[in-house]
Amino acid sequence: MYKSIAETAKDINMPESQVMRYVLEGRIHSVHDGDEFLINSQQFDTYFEQLEQVKHEIDIWKNTPIPEDIDIKDED
Repeated sequence: MYKSIAETAKDINMPESQVMRYVLEGRIHSVHDGDEFLINSQQFDTYFEQLEQVKHEIDIWKNTPIPEDIDIKDED
């Protein structure tokens, strides 16, 4: 099933202008039927899930404390 730019933007709570920019940049794949751009909803849902997973993994990485270096010795 294909969705319009407006439907896709509503589904992901993103401004239509931003979704359109992503389509024009090629970040979101779409087809143009002569009147409007249509986005394959299944393909986009998979892309969006992967993007959310990457964001989650980056958050985990950012919040992981840096372990103490075993080679550093406090000699004060």
